Amino acid sequence: MSTQHTLLVFNLLPVASNISTWWNFGSMLLSCLALQTTTGFFLAIHYTANTNLAFSSVIHTTRDVPYGWIMQNLHAMGASMFFICIYIHIARGLYYGSYMNKEVWLSGTTLLITLMATAFFGYVLPWGQMSFWAATVITNLLTAVPYLGTTLTTWLWGGFSINDPTLTRFFALHFILPFGIISLSSIHILLLHNEGSSNPLGANPDTDKIPFHPYHSYKDTLMLTLLMTLLFITLTFAPNMFNDPENFSKANPLVTPQHIKPEWYFLFAYGILRSIPNKLGGALALLMSVAILMTSPFTHTSHTRSMTFRPFAQVMFWTLIPTFIIITWAATKPVEPPFTTIGQMTSIMYFSFFIANPLLGWIENKIMTP
Repeated sequence: MSTQHTLLVFNLLPVASNISTWWNFGSMLLSCLALQTTTGFFLAIHYTANTNLAFSSVIHTTRDVPYGWIMQNLHAMGASMFFICIYIHIARGLYYGSYMNKEVWLSGTTLLITLMATAFFGYVLPWGQMSFWAATVITNLLTAVPYLGTTLTTWLWGGFSINDPTLTRFFALHFILPFGIISLSSIHILLLHNEGSSNPLGANPDTDKIPFHPYHSYKDTLMLTLLMTLLFITLTFAPNMFNDPENFSKANPLVTPQHIKPEWYFLFAYGILRSIPNKLGGALALLMSVAILMTSPFTHTSHTRSMTFRPFAQVMFWTLIPTFIIITWAATKPVEPPFTTIGQMTSIMYFSFFIANPLLGWIENKIMTP
């Protein structure tokens, strides 16, 4: 497609005139997806899915392959940037009621679940100490499924323990799932353009629209430039900021780390899992911590779409943000008081937001109705 045709498409894509910077994170996520796909393909051609060679192949890529260290760190750092952007994207959707576009929201939530599965499989591939034990803990949750748990776990492992078949399967899934993510992203964008973007006021966007280019394409370019600048500054000065020191050692099934934890972007769900002593209850809570997002379009009771004019809902939302951060922080600590108590309290507060939001909507409707 020529530049003129591209500009014509952008000009024929009218959007609301009052869309703020929070709406730029969608295009930033597409850029992160492109970055992860490109660097991931480069790393895949140098990776060996074998428990004896996987760790060495990663070291070889980093040290011996020309520019391999850049690709390796870009892929690892890009995953963190991806999740930072997606969590902000979801928070914006919750605050401004973007979930009222049901098809768009449900496709986005499905995309999030697929992305988290892909990131989990990728985290195991370096076959570091923390990768191995995080995979052991998380995959063992399947054994909590009544009747089928042991069968499912054995099938996922490809045997009776995590070994070569497990690593081969995880590598295959980590390579294949991005194609599904690209397809889901295309569906998500098509549904979005069909429904139209929401706006901060929650008003009907059809009343005042402007062309996407140049009014919003320039804002996207600016935000993308800032994102890439931040990514490369972090890559240059703190490339291991998000890496666990345990993962710089090769996996050893005979030595258990003092504290097992996944990557930071899974810690909120892991913290909720840890807060419930029962194994099946913890596994269900972990799934619900993400799946509960799908309920938002069906539990919205307020006459107002956005929280801009809902003070009670704003209080709940701005309580949810520090709650999310505290759960993440508590999950990095040992399973002992007071961290277990903090995890349990914040887990209750996390789910309370999704329960209280429809109740607050009903109360606000009563107050605002003359």
